[in-house]
Amino acid sequence: MDRTLTTRIIRSAFGYVVFATLFLPAGGWAQKESVRTWSQFRGPNGSGVYETTNLPKEVGPDINVIWKKVIPSGYSSPVMNDKYLFITGIEDDKLLTICLNRLSGETIWQREAPRPRKQPIDNRNNSASPSPVIDEKNVYVFFPDFGLLAYDFQGQELWKLPLGPFTNVYGMGASPMVAGDKVVLACDQTYGSFIIAADKLTGRVVWKTDRPEAISGHSTPILYQPKVGELQVIVPGSFLLSAYSASKGELIWWIRGLACEMKSTPVIYNDMLFIHGFGMPQNDYGNQKVIPAFEEALTKFDANKDGLIDKTELPKEDPYNLVDNLDLKEGGKLDQVEWNYFRATLASVNAMIGIRLGGSGDMTDSGTVWRFYRHVPQLPSPLVYKNRLYMINDIGFITIFNPSDGKVITEGRLIGGGSQFYSSPVAADGKIYFISRNGKVSVLSADGTIDIQAISDLKQECYATPAIAEGRIYIRTEGTLYCFGEK
Repeated sequence: MDRTLTTRIIRSAFGYVVFATLFLPAGGWAQKESVRTWSQFRGPNGSGVYETTNLPKEVGPDINVIWKKVIPSGYSSPVMNDKYLFITGIEDDKLLTICLNRLSGETIWQREAPRPRKQPIDNRNNSASPSPVIDEKNVYVFFPDFGLLAYDFQGQELWKLPLGPFTNVYGMGASPMVAGDKVVLACDQTYGSFIIAADKLTGRVVWKTDRPEAISGHSTPILYQPKVGELQVIVPGSFLLSAYSASKGELIWWIRGLACEMKSTPVIYNDMLFIHGFGMPQNDYGNQKVIPAFEEALTKFDANKDGLIDKTELPKEDPYNLVDNLDLKEGGKLDQVEWNYFRATLASVNAMIGIRLGGSGDMTDSGTVWRFYRHVPQLPSPLVYKNRLYMINDIGFITIFNPSDGKVITEGRLIGGGSQFYSSPVAADGKIYFISRNGKVSVLSADGTIDIQAISDLKQECYATPAIAEGRIYIRTEGTLYCFGEK
């Protein structure tokens, strides 16, 4: 994206509240997947939905365990095909890619990635947070302390692509994904954000597109195949939802109005896309503050007339006391780019958004179908299952929508299911699984109610999102990978 276009888009967020919308492919996923594969973060196209039967309602350290495996620390989620399961982890400062037998849990191989640096990271993140992605022959992994690597299913290294170092205060979180013959990775950070596509066979960079509007972010992209036109990569980012050509990386369309920092992955259902974003409590609907433009702010606050706004020159009251979190260069003074980001952040609104897919250019007005402002999550991604849209926020409050118009079917707290949620929900076999940070597993029936069928306790912290395959659900806790199924 060129700098001129970016400036116009960001400035448009200052004058009025704007809202993001996503798009979906009418009639299917953007890329066909084998019926027997959960190939990426949250499964087929990041949906969290899989078709199988006989999944267990109750799970636990000794309940419906097919196998369990002690594994290294890591927050990445498992991916798999009919034979192999892949996971990443960190042990004794070593970055590991691990291949297990999916049916037995036996370790087939593990490989260590180079680690030229140890970047600072938030204690809620991990150096092995991004999930692997697989295709028919290979597995691709991303470690923020190195970059991208590719192995075949026998553990032979095919290529590696160093990337970084990165400037994300929380650490990187987006997972790679496969788009045709390319591996695509979104790298949103404090400055220097970009999205990159590498050839699957060689690791050669095919295209790289700058995302200067994106200031931090952790969302994994998804794919969208329009009825007419080429495959697209959809990426949530700061204030914008953007769609790129999968073949060339060119920006095709965008929607304004997302939160300042995105963490959730969008989902597509019929001809619509759904995404939610939460920046901070000050972004709740109705809390927006009017911040003067940079030129006006210089006149008002720049006491030493150096053309910058020193944080010591600002009032100590809300909302200017938030500037510390938005000093991108950490120099104590804000230039025009940083001040504009400050303004856009305070103007953004926490919301769940329903978006009509398709089109080109700025689709904000024509693409946005509905918005919802209450109980918006920061971390867990949305889920559409059995023609209902599910949203669980970080403290366990569930809202169920009619996807087409955003009308609330029911809402309420997940009683007894935990109070913090990092994992995203998944669904199959008429069941929806929610896992709290403290390891409580709640199973809901997919009937549009919040009637809990069962609550189990894994007795370990859980950050990863489960994976589902062939009557089995795979859950990663702090130190164990479980395969659960009805015996």
